Amino acid sequence: MHIARIYLPLSDNDGKRFAEWNFAAVEEELSRRFGGVTSHMESPATGLWRQADKMHQDDIVIFEVILEHPDRDWWRAYRKHLEREFRQLRILIMLQQIELI
Repeated sequence: MHIARIYLPLSDNDGKRFAEWNFAAVEEELSRRFGGVTSHMESPATGLWRQADKMHQDDIVIFEVILEHPDRDWWRAYRKHLEREFRQLRILIMLQQIELI
């Protein structure tokens, strides 16, 4: 088993907040394709990263999906889709092997 975690910013690089439907579309796509999704949207997390000599910060939401057999090609294509939709240079998607007990 694996878990996929998608980290999405609440706002674009100019500070304009994305519409609620942007996140609802992600939630719908993931639940339709994988049969369920966990959305951490009520208390956004903060993401920090350094680019060149400048520190950047985003408020983010996290989506999680549990998978039996991850299709890495689909996830790479979906990441590129999200990067276009959310106008980001890079969207972080982590795939981690897990054990359910």
